[in-house]
Amino acid sequence: MFTPRSYPPAARSPAGFVPAGTRPDVVVLTLRAPSRTGSGARPRTCTDPSAAASVRAGDTRTARSRPWLVHREFCRHNVSVTTATHTPAKPVGGSINRPNLTSVGTIVWLASELMFFAGLFAMYFTLRSTSPELWATESAKLNVPLALANTIVLVLSSVTCQFGVFAAERLQPRRSGGLFQITRWGMIEWFALTFIMGAIFVAVQAFEYAELVAHGISIPAHAYGSAFYITTGFHALHVTAGLIAFLFIMGRAFIAKRFGHFEATSAIVVSYYWHFVDVVWIVLFLVVYFLR
Repeated sequence: MFTPRSYPPAARSPAGFVPAGTRPDVVVLTLRAPSRTGSGARPRTCTDPSAAASVRAGDTRTARSRPWLVHREFCRHNVSVTTATHTPAKPVGGSINRPNLTSVGTIVWLASELMFFAGLFAMYFTLRSTSPELWATESAKLNVPLALANTIVLVLSSVTCQFGVFAAERLQPRRSGGLFQITRWGMIEWFALTFIMGAIFVAVQAFEYAELVAHGISIPAHAYGSAFYITTGFHALHVTAGLIAFLFIMGRAFIAKRFGHFEATSAIVVSYYWHFVDVVWIVLFLVVYFLR
């Protein structure tokens, strides 16, 4: 049997130590020791100095790792003193984290770009609905195989860009092997390949513009020329801006003494923009070249 006994912080036992008060949330239980003559003996407390020091010190390492710590010390007269320390548990739901400001800003910026291209598509379909015969005549002059090959190049550049993001997340700015060991390339090598493929896309589109102008399709010629050059031209400007961003990221990776989280985050943001530009071109390619 045991009898719970609580002590105020200033209370001291006859042995001269503080059973409770030196540690928070301590409950001291004094057990009744069985007497030789029978039951009903008076409760006794432990007076062993070594046991008192052990109770007062406790096991702090175990108390931090376990929610309940039970420590027993035995002294003479078969009396045990037990201390129990309660550690507050962590909340079940976890802490609430604020969203990343960089991610929020990137999403808002791409949303504004999406609305911009939505306005261009609305203009294109409006002009197309007013002049269906003109659209049928002039769209036949488009070089669809050349545009399809150019689209494949741009889509593949999105794949190489993502491999560069994977290298940036590993904090690997440069290759760790030979130039032809693609599996050991770093962010700079993958972004350089993406830059070359994006530059090819812009060059091929400029060549296509020259051919269309030679066939009489220009901005002042008619509504089809205006809609075609405005929609595809603004997309080409966005691709050019992405190429400049790649040069900026690669240049900063060369200059930086240590490639860290800040440089990796910048590379990821540029990849978001590049993927967005690729998706917009896929929709624009289907509308302009295949929707007759």
